[in-house]
Order: sequence, then C-alpha cells, then structure tokens
Amino acid sequence: MVGVEASLLRGVPEFFENEIDECLVARTEALATFRELGPPDVCHILKVNPKGPLHFIMLFYVASLELFTMYLVQMRAAVAAYLNSLTYTMEDSQSWVGGKPQWKIKSGTYCCFNAFSRVDVRVEVKIPGGVDSYIVDLRGERHPIHNQAIWQETYVSSVLRAILDDNDEPDGNDGQPLLGLRKMDPLPTPQSENRFLEAARDQFWKGWQLGTEPEVQVATYFSNHLSNGIIKYFSECGRLRDAALFFEPLFKKDPEVGAVLARVYFQNDEEIKAVQVLFDALKRQPLSYGLLLVQIDFLKTKKKYDIALKLAKMAVTFAPSEFATWAKLTEIYIEMGDFESALLSLNSCPMFTYCEKDAHRMPPPARTHLPLKPDNGPRTDDDLRKLPPGDGTIYDDNDPRESEIHPELQRLPALSLRGTFSKAYALLIRIVSKVGWDELLRFRSLVFVMEEEYRMHRAQVEEREKAIITEEKYEETEEIIEPPVVNIAPERSETEESNGEKSPETGSERESSPTRTIDSQMESVNLEDNPNPNDSLQIKSPERRGRLSIDELMKKAGEQKQAPPQAQKEENVKKIRAMNPRTQKHTLSFSFKNKRLCEKWLDNLFMVLYNDLRLYTALKQETIQYRNSGGGTSGLLYRKTGAEWEIYGDLALRLEHRDDSKDAYKLCMEQKISNKSALQLLELYSDEGNLTQTLTYVGRLSAVLDRAYVETT
Repeated sequence: MVGVEASLLRGVPEFFENEIDECLVARTEALATFRELGPPDVCHILKVNPKGPLHFIMLFYVASLELFTMYLVQMRAAVAAYLNSLTYTMEDSQSWVGGKPQWKIKSGTYCCFNAFSRVDVRVEVKIPGGVDSYIVDLRGERHPIHNQAIWQETYVSSVLRAILDDNDEPDGNDGQPLLGLRKMDPLPTPQSENRFLEAARDQFWKGWQLGTEPEVQVATYFSNHLSNGIIKYFSECGRLRDAALFFEPLFKKDPEVGAVLARVYFQNDEEIKAVQVLFDALKRQPLSYGLLLVQIDFLKTKKKYDIALKLAKMAVTFAPSEFATWAKLTEIYIEMGDFESALLSLNSCPMFTYCEKDAHRMPPPARTHLPLKPDNGPRTDDDLRKLPPGDGTIYDDNDPRESEIHPELQRLPALSLRGTFSKAYALLIRIVSKVGWDELLRFRSLVFVMEEEYRMHRAQVEEREKAIITEEKYEETEEIIEPPVVNIAPERSETEESNGEKSPETGSERESSPTRTIDSQMESVNLEDNPNPNDSLQIKSPERRGRLSIDELMKKAGEQKQAPPQAQKEENVKKIRAMNPRTQKHTLSFSFKNKRLCEKWLDNLFMVLYNDLRLYTALKQETIQYRNSGGGTSGLLYRKTGAEWEIYGDLALRLEHRDDSKDAYKLCMEQKISNKSALQLLELYSDEGNLTQTLTYVGRLSAVLDRAYVETT
C-alpha cells in the first residue's frame, strides 16, 4: 500500500508552482487569445504549514458541481464552501498517515471564463476572512462586478464547457489530452438541470457569440455551441423528447430554430413532426440553408438523390461561403456515382483555418501530483526498481518500449488534419473506397489540368508570344526599309519601240536596288512639252509593260496606303509563317475549356491519401506473408509496438477498413494500456450491434478508469 504525503490533497490532481501566482499571471496574459468558450476553470489555492515553506497549487476543472448555480452572494458562498471541502480532504490524508493536521488552506482563487462578455470572473476566498469577486477584461485590467447578468452568463459558459468537453474521447482535445483535468458532473440533480435550461433559454439569442464548430464559418441560431451542447447533453442521456420541448417555444420566435428542432425530431423517429416543422419554417424563411441541409439528410435516408441534388444546389446558392453546403453537394454526387462532379464540388469547397480549442499554456510546474488508486498487488523491491520514473498516470505501468514509434509513422500528414481539411479528406476517402485508386486518378485527370498538360500549354503560349513579337518587328522593318517600288519610265519614241530597245536595267536589278532604279528612271523622264495630249508623262509598273499616268500612279499609291490594317497584318503573318515554318508545329490537340485547376490543398490531400494507402498496403502484404509462412498473428507482435498498432488501427479506420482496424486495436491492447484503443473498439462493436463484445470492452475500460479517477467522478 502506498502512503499519502501529508501536504497533498486526497484524490485531487495538483501542480506545484515555482513562483507565487504564476498560473494566474499566465491566464491573465492569455485572455486576449480566447476565441470561443474559453479554457477549463482553474482553482488556485495557497497551503500553509507553520513549520515549513508555503506551497502554491494550481488545479484544472471543467465544471464544478453547482458553483455557479446560485447567483451573486450565494454563488460566492458556494465557492468558499468548496474550498473549505478541499481542506477536509487534506486533513483526511494527514490523519491517514498519522499525526495531527499541520497543513491548512490559507486562501484560494477560482477562475471561470465568461464566453458571452469575454471576461474572466474570479472569486477570491480567504480562510479565515471574506469573499471578494471581480472580473478581469482582455487587457488584464481588474473591474468590480456591477452587471447581474454576468453571473448567469458565467454559469452557462461553465456548464457548456463541461458538456462539450472531449478530453476523454479517442482524439479529444485535438489529440492532446489535458493532464490533471478533474472531471465533475455539472448537472447532478434534476433541479440543477432545470436551472441550467432556464438560464440557457434566457441566453439562447446570444448563443451565436460563443462560436460554433470549426466547419462552420458564421455561427447562427441553429449552429452554435449553446445549441450543440444542449443537443449533445440530451442525446447522451437518451432524452431527445426533452430537447424538443426546449426548442419548441424558441421555434415560434425564429424559423431558423426549426433546423435544430427538425433534426431532434428525426433523431427521435418522429418524421411526421419533423416534416411539418420544415414545411412551416421554409414558408417563413425560404432562404435558410440550415433548413435545406436537414431536408437533404432526410431525403438521403429515403434514397431520393435527384430531389436532394436540387436542394443541395439551392443551399450552395444561398450560402456559397459555407463548407457544409459544398460538402453536402459532394456527398450527393458520390451517392449518385457522379464522381467527376463530386471532385469539382469538392475542389470548390471553401476551406477555413482551424482554430485550436481555447487553452492557455500552463507554466512548467515544479512538481506534479496525479493521484491514482494504490495498487494492492504484491510487488517486490526488485519490481519497483525496474519501473521507470513516471508522471503519475495509469500509463506508467506500460513498458516504455511499447511507446516507441517508427519515424515514418510519426510523420504521417493525415494525423495533423483538422477542421474542414479533415472533413474534405473523409469525402476523398469515400470516393476512393467506391472506385479505387486507379479510377480516382483517371477521374482526376479528366477533371483537373495535369502538370504535363499545363507545361505544354505554357510552352505553346510562349511560342505564340514570340511569333507575335517577330511579326511586330517585321512590320516595323517593312515600314522603314521597304518604300513602295515605282517604275517611272520615259516616253519612248516609235523608233525606239520599232528597234526593240530595252531599259538599261533588268527586273532583277530593280528588285535588288529599288533606290538606284528610281534614280536612273527619274533621269530618263522626258520633261519637254508635248503638244499631243496622249503623250503625257507615263509611269511603267514593274508587274506589266503598260504605262500609267502620274495621276493614276498617285491614285494607286494612295490605295496602297489606305489598305485595311487587318488585311495587311494577315499578309505579314503569311510572310512570317512562310519565313518561319516552325511556328506551325507543336499544335496542341486539347482544350482547357472543360477543365479546372486543382486547388493546392486538394492536391496535398491526394498526396496524403497516397501515403496512407501505401502504408496500409505494405502492412497488409506483411500480414499475409506472416500468415502464409505459418508465423500467425503472434509473429507480428515482435515486429510492431503497441503504439504502432494503435496508429495502424487509426489508419485502417480512416480508410474505412473496419475489420483491420479492430485487429490492430486488439493487438495494441494486448501489449499496453490504451484507453483510445478501448474506446474505438467499444464504438465499432456498438455500431455493429455486437452486444457481447460491447459489454466486454465496457468492463475493461471501467476497470482502467476506476483506478485512474479514484473519487473524482
């Protein structure tokens, strides 16, 4: 039997500080970073021993019985009574080890974040002495409490944090469970439940200020932490009818509450009432996407995908910036087998940056006390010396080697997906589970622009740009260097014509040197008066031997100057193409009119899926080889640690291979204590309706938690 130290609280987790009030200072500095419900409540106490040094302890809470059920003065008295009860636990521990009580609680501070007003409510209790209450704003300034509504808001915030807490779930608290969290029932009696529902009804229309799920961009009356908390509370209790009674009077004031009320009716198998609620709500508010999403879920259960598709498109039109509407449209396309449209709608989903749950970083404690129920099993001194130094949790009994993980498994990118990225990845997995990896790549190439296509397209564009630049340079050169060639011939006498005398310069010479040709012809022009009007100045064209008058020559030159620029440009282009035949090569036979660019985040999800499939395939091949070689399942135990089997179980579950995930979780539990594996197996067997296995893992999990929580639950 392990003894209890006299300075410790019996059955209560404690963190000893290094400096006075350092946890309160850290909480004050972090107030401005809280975005939604806020962090767990904190109780800071000061224990004193007249014969020794002081100790400063910080305790974490989710909710504390009925600390905030009585407002104002009664609430302050409840905090004082609670701190006094901690004194009794310390006296019990001192009497357990023998001797008179020496340690006493001198003072304590209870901190609770008000998510509505964004302030931290603190109650200071001095023993003996009085009780003082105040608020600390986001700037860290202290103010007295004058508004009576602060107490009700603080109470609702505290209870909602307790209800929505997921610290004990498989991937709770974003996969990082909070150490030393004391779990207490926030609503232990029907009277406390009624008081909470009354306070929640008063604060319902301010519920959107608390925030909502990470997949929803804008909180509404039907999607916020207050509505979600009430539904979760009654769902876990199996009392959905009471949840409907809570939302019915609120639905009369705002039709959007009908989305929550109809969903509760559907979960309670009251479809007629749910349809009637949707009908009445849509008449009053036809543009609510929340009502449409509830309709779509109902139509999916009835296999009416054609009608659900129309409603999903309407929901996207009404709320194009919400992830939920696009995700629902993608689900409909997947169920209909239109995977190309599913990829297009998935690519159009708006993605939001994931905001982690509100929590301030606790300063490193000088000492940690996490109480466990003493182990009554016989242990020798040699066994105790073999145990490594632990942190006071139930996992100290595990072999440290079972927690080792291969670096490749630790770097799996799928483990870090949160929020909208996790939901989008689940939709991508649904597609690959239906069509396979090869077909998914084929649909991807049909819908999105591939890298090779984009590279060829860019090469063609660059080649066209170079051709245009060359054409422009050619036009400029033609205008400057090549003036119109004019053949001006003198009047020739009949004698010359009869003798057949030719011009002194040939056509080839005129083409090679147009300037010299013009000069030589200008010298031979007959400038003498000619009484014969038909013997006027004649101009000879280089194309033919006929003669043109000067007026006809000027007219022809003017027509050349006034030629349409488009025709001239086309003529220049023909010349350039004749001179540069390479520009006509490498013509692409495809078009981008029916393709889209794949978003960067979706392209990354394809790589994440590839890594998951690669590791899963390697594990399956290794398993088959061992079984075929006669090694059996026992041979695998020497190749994988318990932590690795847990990761493989998560991997198989992500890829929707439930049987393989159950095998991996079982192997993990055979090698180490793992609450996560037990919870996953419990959920898998309960979904299958396997009552025997479900009760088996309920018993195993209860035995582990009984030792972990002692008297704190």
